[in-house]
Amino acid sequence: MLNDFLRFIENEHLFLPHQRIVLAVSGGMDSVVLCNLFHRAQFEFAIAHCNFHLRDKESDGDEKFVSELANTYNVPFYCTTFETKQFAASHGISIQMAARQLRYDWFEELRRKENYDYIAVAHHLDDQIETFFINLFRGTGIAGLHGILPKQNHLIRPLMFCYRNDIQKYITDQRLSYREDSSNLNDKYLRNKIRHHLIPLLDTINPDSRNFINQDIARLREAEIIYRQNIESKKQKIVTQENGKTIISIAGLKNLNPIQTYLFEFLKPYGFNFQDTNHIIAALDGLSGKHFFSATHRLIKDRDQLIIEPVENRNLIAKLKITEFEMTPDYKVPQDKTIANFDVHKLSFPLTLRRWQKGDWFIPFGMKTRKKISDYFIDQKLSISDKENTWLLVSDNKIVWVIGHRTDNRFRIDPHTKQIYQVEIF
Repeated sequence: MLNDFLRFIENEHLFLPHQRIVLAVSGGMDSVVLCNLFHRAQFEFAIAHCNFHLRDKESDGDEKFVSELANTYNVPFYCTTFETKQFAASHGISIQMAARQLRYDWFEELRRKENYDYIAVAHHLDDQIETFFINLFRGTGIAGLHGILPKQNHLIRPLMFCYRNDIQKYITDQRLSYREDSSNLNDKYLRNKIRHHLIPLLDTINPDSRNFINQDIARLREAEIIYRQNIESKKQKIVTQENGKTIISIAGLKNLNPIQTYLFEFLKPYGFNFQDTNHIIAALDGLSGKHFFSATHRLIKDRDQLIIEPVENRNLIAKLKITEFEMTPDYKVPQDKTIANFDVHKLSFPLTLRRWQKGDWFIPFGMKTRKKISDYFIDQKLSISDKENTWLLVSDNKIVWVIGHRTDNRFRIDPHTKQIYQVEIF
């Protein structure tokens, strides 16, 4: 097994012999084998252990065991504790998800702080099959079916060449001690149901089923590469970025087939799921103004495009810089929509900021007649999102400036102006 271990590391380019590795060790059979193989290969490594305080004295026993293991191998030992249940409750996630997030965040923090090159975890081929079925049952799409990667950034999995049976045999041959996690026997967890019932059933159908499944996972991983390339190619043609917003052309989207799959992939980074995607597609031929929300973003159907923006953008407030100075004969009015100049003596103070309202009107700079703000927005072809994020500067209930767009002619600088009131967006 040692030779297979070394060959796998070399073939997958996991790390170089001189690099320093942190091993994530729970004390269970898999991580104990990982430690022993690193020791026999004479790699430089340290052991890191998380105590999640989920199994009372059993968790403390695991910590003590792993500490003694590090002492046996004479390698650095790092340990941390987490109040996992409290973290899960405060973040609204499952205990399993909380434990995962806590440990991987800490491993990466430790790696950087202590200047290690990689973090190694003890996942193996049976873990990959279990994860495949978990994701299949949860409907994660192709992204969940590509299996567990041997290397992801600074995370490596050096046991992804062997099965649990290989690890059990190695434990026996090397006479290694390990800790048994009692939660692994509890069928309330989906992973354990798959491990204890589904996979043994598959073995009765075909004794070589595990090898075939892992071969198919490898093919799916390669197919996903082609799939991602195609998605990205189409995305570059119809999806654009503008002022912090993502714009999707509806006409371009309708030319894609299957439209559900393409749109789902375009929207997934913004927290929208497949069901949301179907609702959005149903609204493509409807009236403008339909809104859809994920946990982090809002999507608006606006005429011939879909506009996606972070939820917090809906509460943007105009930030203005005010400067007052005397008019001089050589003064030139800035030709910049972010800067507005007014005659101080035409203004009534204090000035106020507000959103536009139905019925609002102003006299656009250079004109003599009123124009409704709503009509001005239509003329300027502003999107629904842009309208919502437009602020008005108001003096005595009169609109002074549609901020960032156009000033009101009543407050303009003229030959009689003595004092200029300059307002600038910043």
